[in-house]
Amino acid sequence: MAGRLAVIGAGLMGSGIAQVAAQAGWQVTLRDLTDQATARGLAGIEASLTKFAAKGKISESDAHAAIGRISTTTELGDAADADIVIEAVFEQLEVKQEIFRALDKICKPGAVLATNTSAIPITQIAAVTERPEWVVGTHFFSPVPMMKLCELVRGYKTSDEALATARAFAEEIGKTCIVVNRDIAGFVTTRLITALVMEAVKLVETGVVSAEDLDTACKLGFGHAMGPLATTDLTGVDILTNATKNIYAETNDPKFFPPELLLRMIAAGDLGRKTGKGFYEYE
Repeated sequence: MAGRLAVIGAGLMGSGIAQVAAQAGWQVTLRDLTDQATARGLAGIEASLTKFAAKGKISESDAHAAIGRISTTTELGDAADADIVIEAVFEQLEVKQEIFRALDKICKPGAVLATNTSAIPITQIAAVTERPEWVVGTHFFSPVPMMKLCELVRGYKTSDEALATARAFAEEIGKTCIVVNRDIAGFVTTRLITALVMEAVKLVETGVVSAEDLDTACKLGFGHAMGPLATTDLTGVDILTNATKNIYAETNDPKFFPPELLLRMIAAGDLGRKTGKGFYEYE
């Protein structure tokens, strides 16, 4: 199936998607707003592939070949020839809608327009296009080269063909898919993790338990590989908070309302691993 993929957003998610697609033989265009952003994304891909090669998970020649399949750009118009476009930018509806309005005019007929959103209903993003039947949710998990799950989300008008194409792509690049058949905010995985994290934060915020003991309880009591607060640090306190805000805005369900502690952590810049401090401290 390998063809042409355009990834919009060269951050951790976008560069991860670009990497696994290039490893699977896809020609990838990685786009961001500045040359500096695309350079950081490409450097991250090169570092990741170098680590895989050093550990013997891939050959050095395969790593070089994957890098050779990736080109970078700051022009959205360079997505014109892509068979699949995956948007992986900040979790804000207006930002995503602006991109999809442009892609609708740029991309060729029959191209699948996918969004990596973790919480925003696909139908809201697709509504600004003239081809909502070709818009689908492809929710990958970070770090993309390591995490095997891809949550496929059907918007209200997503066609069977678009969903099947997205699934074939995700499986070709090594992912196991689940399908969300009804387009609810947060889908399946984000609703589950945000509900757990919001309750976990409340327990810590009110002094019931320490962050360390709460995560230990989830790991040893429930068999979780990582506790919910460590997961929040890995994902990004700001990213997970924004996701739960999106779910709350759609549902008005109080269990998704972010506790004050999360808002204060964001204001203070304690965003998790990427800033060196969140619920835990990192070197």
